Amino acid sequence: MRRPRVDWMTRGDDAILEFLLNEGNRPLIANPSTVEENIDYKISHVRCRLRALQDGGLVEYYDEERGLYRISERGRASLEAELDAEDLKSS
Repeated sequence: MRRPRVDWMTRGDDAILEFLLNEGNRPLIANPSTVEENIDYKISHVRCRLRALQDGGLVEYYDEERGLYRISERGRASLEAELDAEDLKSS
């Protein structure tokens, strides 16, 4: 089954979600700088996309004061193609 795609999502979103999922290991908790260091996108893009992914319910704050994010259950479901595009429409 293919992963759902919607117009607000970018290729960078998959990279961010996959990094946070850390498949085969424990999911990661990371700030935007850590994400940037591990994927091929600039910090400004990572910050922007983390906000969009949070708005879409695919990532959530682990610790808002420290700016730490983690993948949400909805984000995992998206990567595992358990959601369809209609489920990912921005609210």
